[in-house]
Amino acid sequence: MKINNMFFKKIMALGLVLMALSSCKKFVEADLANNLIAKEDAFTTDNSATSATLSLYSYFSTLDNLRNTTWLGGLLADELQNTTSNADLIQFSQNVVVPTNNVATSNVWGYSYQTIRYCNLILDGIGRSTGMTTPVKNQLSGEAKFFRALMYFNLVNFYGGVPITSEVNELDNAFKPRATAAEIYAQVFSDLKDAQNLLPTTYAGSTALKVRVNKWAATALLAKVYLYNKDYANAEAEATKVIGSGTYNIATLSNTFINTSSETILQLSTLFGASAFSTYRTTSSAANVAPPAYVLYNNFTKDFELNDNRKTSWVDSTTFNAVKYYRINKYKVQAATAATLGNEYTVLLRLGEQYLIRAEARAQQSNISGAQDDINVIRTRAGLGNTTAATQSTLLTAIAKERKLELFGEYGNRWFDLKRTGTADAVLGALKPTWKTTAQLLPISADQILLNNKLTQNPGYN
Repeated sequence: MKINNMFFKKIMALGLVLMALSSCKKFVEADLANNLIAKEDAFTTDNSATSATLSLYSYFSTLDNLRNTTWLGGLLADELQNTTSNADLIQFSQNVVVPTNNVATSNVWGYSYQTIRYCNLILDGIGRSTGMTTPVKNQLSGEAKFFRALMYFNLVNFYGGVPITSEVNELDNAFKPRATAAEIYAQVFSDLKDAQNLLPTTYAGSTALKVRVNKWAATALLAKVYLYNKDYANAEAEATKVIGSGTYNIATLSNTFINTSSETILQLSTLFGASAFSTYRTTSSAANVAPPAYVLYNNFTKDFELNDNRKTSWVDSTTFNAVKYYRINKYKVQAATAATLGNEYTVLLRLGEQYLIRAEARAQQSNISGAQDDINVIRTRAGLGNTTAATQSTLLTAIAKERKLELFGEYGNRWFDLKRTGTADAVLGALKPTWKTTAQLLPISADQILLNNKLTQNPGYN
């Protein structure tokens, strides 16, 4: 665990840099505290710049945005239910989110833009630096562009077009109008292609732990973005690069989410080895006095085939007041300390998704046998026989089902899938009495519209 602790010492050190980076020029300036690094000094050397960039991986807005992409996306879809009385979360469950919803404003919109701002600061600092070496500049620029692309990808899937804020001076970003969804995706493509070219195929730091973005992580996300944009030839090509890299292998179900998994393409390290999603399956106290806040729909488990081992390995249940609740059980470590280290981080990208991306891309291009081969990789790992789907239509239906059962509880995949495949109205209209087709986009925050009169509201929320 020495590598892990060294990694976090650097991150903790950069929490200090963050304050300096995020500050604005004041008319009256006080000297920096002794434990802070001035913005102009943060990128003077490879070491200081690396520390600055590493904090992206543990920055609270990055982590909370990714957690809420998962939780809130699950609530909006047919995946998760909320057991609490939180009014904002109930709105997500019922798909009646209002423009004053604080959870959406802070956790989806606000945290995304905080991370984007930090990426912009990093890129600006690297661009101005005269003391950094070229390889480190490339590595850190690629990492920042990857995370900026990821944030915009989430934003465009939750809201549609949003402002593109690329300036370091916040006043230059404050009154920007919404870009179109196509313009957002153009920004995402640009950042990911840059990241591909800048990053090495090897992992910085510990190769075994895969906690820093490399070329294959950028390629994996790029494959997904191509799929979402219906560019199936490029989606297949990029997924094939990752699959054929020889770097990753499909893991057993029990090993898929451990921190040394052969399947992981990118994961976010944690201090003691308990995933940021470990609270998915836990109750609110050791005494089991309340159900988990987020539970699977009961009928979700009915979609598993009889011998699907994902149901037994990745789902468990708990009973409270005679009610049975099904929980996501992909991560087994509920808590960890320095004395009781766990062996799980937070998996962000993995090989299983790449096979499903390629399967769908191949099916859309009428490559029936190729799509069958890819979906069968996932089914074999689950303990199932080969797919019986043999036409484009039946294969796409089968792939959609496999994505639901393979990727549940991972970053809003199900919510995004229902929308991009045009099935949200049919699936959610039958499940939720309050469903309206305009709920496929969240409302722009009322607070943001007050601050920026160039922002327009999404249809259905005026």
